Amino acid sequence: MKKFFLQICTLSLCATLSLVSCNTTAHAGKKPAENISNTGNNQKAERDELDKLEKEIRTEVSKVKCTEEKIADWKPAAMGSRSCGGPKYYIAYPKQMASSILPKIEKYNTKEKEFNKKYNIITQDCTFIGKPEAIRCIGDKAEVIYAVE
Repeated sequence: MKKFFLQICTLSLCATLSLVSCNTTAHAGKKPAENISNTGNNQKAERDELDKLEKEIRTEVSKVKCTEEKIADWKPAAMGSRSCGGPKYYIAYPKQMASSILPKIEKYNTKEKEFNKKYNIITQDCTFIGKPEAIRCIGDKAEVIYAVE
């Protein structure tokens, strides 16, 4: 009977240690519980920063008047990053601004990709968004045009 009791105790101890070690391994490198409450505030602050950068890009591009005579001076650029891959949309920018606007667009795309990964953002719509077919001037603003299928 003593041998059976020792076996039960040993088995219980091994099971307990296994469960504790799995739990410790699963949470290795994660923030302590007291820091988790700030995650929502951090996420909102980072989203606000992304929105501000996106608005800055749109504002800078919109300062250039689009005319049909100079439509060839405009190009599309992928904007944003969806968790399932690919851009959220394309924006038209004037080629003359390439050196100033493309680094900002790249920064925005990279930051949004990191944001999505960091906060496990799941994109609801993963429809493929291909490059625009053309760019047209609509009310002095350049707009990307997609092929209609």
